[in-house]
Amino acid sequence: MARRKKIYEGKAKILYEGPEPGTIVQYFKDDATAFNAEKKAVIEGKGVLNNRLSEFFMTGLAQIGVPNHFIKRLNMREQLVRSAEIVPLEIIVRNYAAGTMSKRLGLEEGTQLPRPIVEYCYKDDSLGDPLVTEEHIAAFGWASQQDMDDILSLALRVNDFLSGVMMAVGIRLVDFKIEVGRVYDGDFQRLIVADEISPDSCRLWDIETGQKLDKDVFRRDLGSLTDAYTEVAQRLGVMPRKATPVSKPTLIN
Repeated sequence: MARRKKIYEGKAKILYEGPEPGTIVQYFKDDATAFNAEKKAVIEGKGVLNNRLSEFFMTGLAQIGVPNHFIKRLNMREQLVRSAEIVPLEIIVRNYAAGTMSKRLGLEEGTQLPRPIVEYCYKDDSLGDPLVTEEHIAAFGWASQQDMDDILSLALRVNDFLSGVMMAVGIRLVDFKIEVGRVYDGDFQRLIVADEISPDSCRLWDIETGQKLDKDVFRRDLGSLTDAYTEVAQRLGVMPRKATPVSKPTLIN
């Protein structure tokens, strides 16, 4: 497929015009960033892994009736997605204390929360994506009350799905973030899960050892990020445990 006009380039992805109206080609980069892009690196293969893993999660969500923007994977680094008007919020679901929550509230990392806690951050890199309340969201018109009800429902359904999928392969879903977009079918508007779901946007810990299998490996210099993401992909069956050697094709007379 011919490469089309670039629409947007972010820290981890590039968006291009899709082949049909209302579609976008989402390209996954190998760039890794942390601490609001203060720490940067290029991690070979990260984009390929995130493309495959996001496809896996979005496809699984669609199968249980959770609407999202994924249409199909195009190649190792690109997928075709539905264009959506992104709500300017990051929606964070926390099952265990970690990261900024531990710092803000003085909770030991790994403390199980009494129930999943949903937080909202205003999407603005220049401000560091600040934490906001539903009062802020309503006052500034970022989302309506009906939108917020739908966003909460989507977030908790994603949490139920991801928690179960990860638990089955010995991984604890500590927290994750998603983005939500508005799509229009005629005059009817609905909200769908957008952006990506990958180890870039989740905290994933091995249940037995506590080993981190997410971007904290990069943030905290804990080893190879590619190895961590590969481990997640292999456990989920997205990648084989042992690659099969590729032999030369044999001509049959």
